Amino acid sequence: MLFSDSLPQLWLSYGVLSLVVLITGYLGVRLLPLLPRLVLVGIVAGGLWMVAPFSLPLLEPGETYSGLAPAVVVMAVGVLQHDGGQVAGALPLLLAGAAMGAVLGVLAWRLLARRHDGGDAGDGPRRGKRSSPQEGPAPRAKGRTRREPVVN
Repeated sequence: MLFSDSLPQLWLSYGVLSLVVLITGYLGVRLLPLLPRLVLVGIVAGGLWMVAPFSLPLLEPGETYSGLAPAVVVMAVGVLQHDGGQVAGALPLLLAGAAMGAVLGVLAWRLLARRHDGGDAGDGPRRGKRSSPQEGPAPRAKGRTRREPVVN
């Protein structure tokens, strides 16, 4: 393997797997309206992608390995090892990531709602909106007439 025991490869694998989780989760909650769906996916994304510092003891006494890892992983390892310090350091970062993800979900919803509604009020002619119902029907292409549906 080209990158044997590579930390960047580990982060890349984690990123790809977290994207798979987010996409399948988004598709799994399609029954929800858009705002709760984006907020929920944002919370999960924030929890998955927030990093936290950690330290693990090495085999030699007094030596430790320190680094960064996803906060959810640091917290899970801290809970399994009964390390309150590690949990206390990872939990606020995990909650902050979830809050930032929720805020980004609301912002994404607002951007999508603005795009769906037609943007600003001043862009009426560009979007093709009619300002009054007296203007009549929209122009059709030459030679095309509307066909009514037929139920057999």
